[in-house]
Amino acid sequence: MPYAPPPELASLSLSAIAELAEAQKLPPVEEWQPEETGDSEMRINADGSWLHQGSPINRPAMVRAFSTLLRREVDDSYALVTPYQKLSIEVENAPFIAVQMESEGQGKDRKMAFRLNTDHLVVANAEHPLRFPAAADAPQPYLHVRRGLEALLARPVYYELAEQALADDLDPFGLWSHGAFFPIEKPE
Repeated sequence: MPYAPPPELASLSLSAIAELAEAQKLPPVEEWQPEETGDSEMRINADGSWLHQGSPINRPAMVRAFSTLLRREVDDSYALVTPYQKLSIEVENAPFIAVQMESEGQGKDRKMAFRLNTDHLVVANAEHPLRFPAAADAPQPYLHVRRGLEALLARPVYYELAEQALADDLDPFGLWSHGAFFPIEKPE
């Protein structure tokens, strides 16, 4: 069956987006322990681009397929895993980029959902928290995607979040989504 990207987030309610995110079926890579191991000769750059032997992988469907086989190991390395093979993959920052956000409500009633550069959908909640680590030069907020894998929030998405947090003006400073609170260090 050919891949059809999810509809534009702006045209959906957050409830519909949550249902789509829940319906995404991913292989159980955490259950697979293949004996054959090696190097995939692949890399995910900080901008979310995927490379094989230094050349870009330009087919979005291929990147999407590989992204479903991605696993974070206990030593914080990354691997592409099938039932028969585990191949290391270098990840420069985070394996995904959150490129779009939809938000409904405000304050404690806010609900947020994100589209990743792989077209996967993630709802920010207690299971998929946002984190805002302190950074010396520029903020780099992250969204937990699954099993230790994170998405870096694209700069425009981060600015949108910051505007919402400033509008909510909560103490402590931060954002709510689906009943979970995510603190943000206020910029000086």
